[in-house]
Amino acid sequence: MTAQNSATLPTTIAVKNPVRRGTALALLGVVAFSLTFPATAWGLESFGPWSLVALRSVLAAAIAGAFLLARRVPLPARAHWAGLAVVAAGVVVGFPMLTTLALTTSTTSHAAVVVGLLPLTTAALSALRTGARPSRAFWAAALAGAAVVIAFTLAQSGGALSEGDAYLFGALLVCAAGYTEGGRLARLLPGWQVIGWALVLCLPLSLAGSAVGLAHEPVHLSGHGLAGLIWAAAGSTFLGLYVWYRGMAEIGAPRASQLQLAQPLLTLVWSVALLGEHLSPAAPAAACAVLVCIAVTQRVK
Repeated sequence: MTAQNSATLPTTIAVKNPVRRGTALALLGVVAFSLTFPATAWGLESFGPWSLVALRSVLAAAIAGAFLLARRVPLPARAHWAGLAVVAAGVVVGFPMLTTLALTTSTTSHAAVVVGLLPLTTAALSALRTGARPSRAFWAAALAGAAVVIAFTLAQSGGALSEGDAYLFGALLVCAAGYTEGGRLARLLPGWQVIGWALVLCLPLSLAGSAVGLAHEPVHLSGHGLAGLIWAAAGSTFLGLYVWYRGMAEIGAPRASQLQLAQPLLTLVWSVALLGEHLSPAAPAAACAVLVCIAVTQRVK
C-alpha cells in the first residue's frame, strides 16, 4: 500500500461509517414500526380508538419527559418549535389516530400494504421541503416499489379499496410531513430530543384526550390490550422514532424513506404470527420485488 493510499484510508472509512450507522439505525426503526399495527390491533381489544391513541401518547410523553429531565436538556430554540409542532401533528397525533381508526374496519395486513406508499410520499415531500434532488434512477426505483405495493394491495382486497383507505391515505400525508420535518430537525438536535419535545408538546392534548376517551369508550383490560398499548407507546412512538430520526439525519430522508418499503412485508409476517391473519400467496414475490427496489435506491444518488 502506498503512502498516499495509506493516508487516505482513514478518511474513506470515516465517510463510510456514518452511512452504515445511519442505515442500521433507520432499519431498526423500520422493525419497530412494523410491529405498530399488530400492537394497535391488540390495543383495540381493550380500548376504544380515541382512548388508545391518547393513552399511547401520554405514556410515550412520560418516557420522553423522564429522559429530558434526567439529561437536563434545555428547551429548544424558538426557531425549532414550529418544526416540532409539525412533527407532533404528523407522527404523534395524526398518523396514530388515522391508522387506528382505519384498523377498526381494515385488517392489519391490508393497512400495512397501503401504508407501504409512505416511502414515496416521504421522498416527494422531502424533495419539496429540503430542495433535495434525487436522480432519475432513484425515482424510478421508488415508483417501481410503490407500484408493487399498490398491486399487492389491490390483489389482497380483491381489486377494490377498503373502507379505511381514506384514513390510511390521510395518514400517509401527515406522517410523511412529520418524517420530513423531523429529519430536518434531527440535523440540528439529537433525534431523541426531536421526538421527545414533540411528545411533550402534545401532552396537554393527550391528557385531555385520555380523560374524554376513557369517559366515553368502554375499557376491557386484557394481556394483549396492555401489551399492545405499551409497545405502541414505548417501542413504536419513542424508541422507533428515536432511532429513525437519528438514521434519517445521517443518510437523508429520501434514502431512509425507501428502507420503509420493507415495513409492510414485515408487518404481514407479524400479522400472521401474532394475529393469525391469512397471508396472501403473492407475498413472497412482492417481498423479492420490493427488496430489489430497496437495493437500487440505496445504491443510486
